[in-house]
Amino acid sequence: MIEITQRILLDENELQWEYTRSPGPGGQNVNRLETAVQLRFPAATSPSLPEDVRARLLAMPGRRVTDSGELLISSSRFRSQGRNREDALEKLVELIRKAAVPPKKRRPTKPSKGAKERRLQSKQQRSSTKRLRGRPEE
Repeated sequence: MIEITQRILLDENELQWEYTRSPGPGGQNVNRLETAVQLRFPAATSPSLPEDVRARLLAMPGRRVTDSGELLISSSRFRSQGRNREDALEKLVELIRKAAVPPKKRRPTKPSKGAKERRLQSKQQRSSTKRLRGRPEE
């Protein structure tokens, strides 16, 4: 089990790993070993995620979520498959932690009396500037 937060635990059996040849540096192994990692997590159907976290995770911006609700995370930063695997898992944990934080509710505020006065004064100043640009009266 992978602990995301105190109330969210992921089962490792839900994760699907795919390995490909990495486009980055690799020395002699670059054309032989499959060091790049792609992690697939079924976010839409995972029983480990609470509904509110699932909704925020699927609504996150970016092209990480497929039409079927799978979250795709790729990693090819490192030369070894193990480190890329750890990196992809860290990215997944970080995304779920961000989704687990509920957004703050907006508290509507009103402009202060001074702000209203400053706004009206700037409008009057602008109006007089434009009025002076006109043709002179005869």
